[in-house]
Amino acid sequence: MSDDEETRIADPISDAIASLRARAEHQGPSADREASEALGLRLAVDTERENLRLLEALLFAAAEPLDEETLIGRLPLEANIQALLATLAEEYASRGVRLVEVGGRWRFETAPDLADALNEVRQEPRKLSQAALETLSIIGYHQPVTRAEIEEIRGVAVSKGTLDLLFELRWIRPRGRRRTPGRPLTYGTTPRFLEYFGLASIGDLPGQADLKAAGLLDARIPADFFMPDPGRSEGDVDGEDPLDEEDQRTFHIDFMDDDADVGSEDI
Repeated sequence: MSDDEETRIADPISDAIASLRARAEHQGPSADREASEALGLRLAVDTERENLRLLEALLFAAAEPLDEETLIGRLPLEANIQALLATLAEEYASRGVRLVEVGGRWRFETAPDLADALNEVRQEPRKLSQAALETLSIIGYHQPVTRAEIEEIRGVAVSKGTLDLLFELRWIRPRGRRRTPGRPLTYGTTPRFLEYFGLASIGDLPGQADLKAAGLLDARIPADFFMPDPGRSEGDVDGEDPLDEEDQRTFHIDFMDDDADVGSEDI
């Protein structure tokens, strides 16, 4: 290839380089300033997005609502917490969860219009105390029985809370009043008690031989040990008057209706 041909090929490249230099010289400092401003704007936008991501993570991970002072302490110094919270709240406004302020603190919560789809009914397991188990057993085997008789058998006082719990479970009910001075109230079990423990009648409660075979009674029980027959408590009992109308209003006997809606707690 001749020198003239090389020169003709190189000239277009040289011309392009010269043109770029001339354009840069013509634009001067303003072009550099515009480029710097554009770069700074991009950096600011990127920084804000990173701050938003950090704020979002802090609020999602928090076990409880966070106040602005706590959030400021975890964000970079240049972060505008009010602007970031407003932006994040706007972004989540139409989503399944939203950012809300509660008592001066911020948290994510589910959207109100989704409440029906998120409702869940759960039955909390409940465990009877030893005192409640003993009281229920005494009532089951000795009914109709007064509070004083329960305390005499157990050897300790019966707390009101124990009886209230058994009433709440609808396992016991006031049966009547003893024909003795003071006419103390007597207690007995309910159809709900039979239903929960799978008994056809109160007479199906395990007897002494059953309990001994199950290991619930010591094989060396005293010779004078007496265990009542629970079946004797069915029907009318001598020495007991039924509750009058005032008693029924006081103790709300209608709550013993078999059709009453009571959850099946694990006891």
